[in-house]
Parts: sequence; structure tokens; C-alpha cells
Amino acid sequence: MAKRRVVAGALVVLWMAIRSGRFLVIDEPQKSDTILVLAGETDRRPGRALELLNQGYASRIVLDVPAGATAYGTSFVQLAETWVNSLPQASSITVCPIYGLSTKAETSEAEACLQKVGGNSALIVTSDFHTRRALSIFRRQIHDRTFSVAAARDPAQFGESWWRHRQWAKTNFDEWTRLIWWALVDRWL
Repeated sequence: MAKRRVVAGALVVLWMAIRSGRFLVIDEPQKSDTILVLAGETDRRPGRALELLNQGYASRIVLDVPAGATAYGTSFVQLAETWVNSLPQASSITVCPIYGLSTKAETSEAEACLQKVGGNSALIVTSDFHTRRALSIFRRQIHDRTFSVAAARDPAQFGESWWRHRQWAKTNFDEWTRLIWWALVDRWL
């Protein structure tokens, strides 16, 4: 009897581990007043936001950009503004400098930028593996706005079948560590 319980327990743990990558990803965009692109990855997230803008999910984009970061002597904010100004949708995009180094810290700075453009709802665009935690953090930290989330997928970084590639496994482990920290510690501080 004890042996069966051990085997059953091991099967449950294995099933949960296999599904852990799928659990992290929420891709349920809702029509909103604004699309909010979280700071960080700069290729897939802005591209996904433009795709959603063109599909009519919102009429504006707020692009969070790390304010203290530079590349080859140019700030990320300057790079983002140059990129935005090159787009046909430039008048619909606002660059929002972000100084916080965590998603939780980003919420207050992003909220200030969202207030400037107006509206009551925001569609968050972030990396696929980051969607569950980001949505939880924004909903917990900002109560007077509704949020949904869209996943920006990058197959080089993550896949729901995380065990198939070393990078995917590392990303899965790192995101689960952050999600557990958020759930057990950071959300209560």
C-alpha cells in the first residue's frame, strides 16, 4: 500500500513538472484602452504590441523602457524613441522610462504613465513565461484598473515543453523561482 502511494505521488510530481511550463503562460488578450509593453526584452514584446494595436485591441501603446540602461553610449530610452519615431503608428506610442529593477517596482512607474494616457484598462504584453507572474503582480498592485495579458513568444528563450532544450529548462526554473518568491514573500511586503 505504501509503495502504491509513493508511485502515485511520484506520478503526480512528474505530471506537474511536465505541465509546469504550460502553467506559466497566459495568452488571453482582451480589448483595452492601452497596451502596456513591460520593460525587458526588446524584440518580441514591442512587435507583439504593434500586432495587437493593428488588430484593434487598443488605440495606444505605452512602452516601458529601462531608463538607466545604455548600449554603445546611447540610452535605451533614446533608442526606443528613435525606433518609435520611425513607425507609422508613432503618434499612438508613448515611451515610459522605468527605473525599477523588478516587475513589482515597475508597476508604480507604469501606472503613472498609464494615467497620463488615460483609460481604465490595460493589456500587458510580456514574454510568454512571464505572463502569469506579471498579471498577478499588476492586479495585486494596481486596483483601479483592469488588466489582461498577451504572450510574446520567443522560441530561443522558452517553450512549454521546457525539458526539450537547455535554455527552456533554465528559463522555466528561473521563472518558477520568481513566481514562488512573489507568491510567498514579495506579494505580502
